Amino acid sequence: MRYHKIPDETIRRLPIYRRGLLFLSEQGQQNVSSRNLAGCLGINPSQIRKDFSYFGDFGGTPGVGYNIQKLIKQINKILKLNVVRRAALVGVGNLGLAILAYPGFGIYGFDIAAAFDISPKKIGRKMKNITIEDVSNLRTLKKRKINLAIITVPRDAAQQTADALVKAGVRGILNFSPHHITVPKKVKVITIDIAMDLARLPYYIPAG
Repeated sequence: MRYHKIPDETIRRLPIYRRGLLFLSEQGQQNVSSRNLAGCLGINPSQIRKDFSYFGDFGGTPGVGYNIQKLIKQINKILKLNVVRRAALVGVGNLGLAILAYPGFGIYGFDIAAAFDISPKKIGRKMKNITIEDVSNLRTLKKRKINLAIITVPRDAAQQTADALVKAGVRGILNFSPHHITVPKKVKVITIDIAMDLARLPYYIPAG
């Protein structure tokens, strides 16, 4: 089933809902109302109901709420998280190493299956059971059924890296490089710039 004209902000919130539902499930809850889920996440309950309405009937029952396990399964299906997704990491510097060590990807069904770098000192080293490879091996990604990638390379290498990934058949890129990259329309890029987000904080802090 394909979903059309869904706002990007709604898609951005679905993993947040999923994380809250998993937490409630771990606490032993079987059902949850939109109000209770909203309280857990700090989101307006009407926003949750509106987001869910884009995808049809989620099986909510008045006075009972949603069955948590069924709701998790439906969100997994929408986000296509019901199968393991293999991803490649390009750039094994300090940030890249931190990403390799981060255990949270497994919760969403992601497996960082390969890591690449340009440095001869890093190529061949093993990190988290992954042997770091030369970036020239990016061309093997399609054969290895890896179509997602994480870029943590310096700014001046970002576009070249993205071009190589697209050529290798990658269809989704999570870009941590502080550089806008251009890709064909068939490829989705999500850019995360931690420093830029941090730069917004002082605006909200009272002077003095």
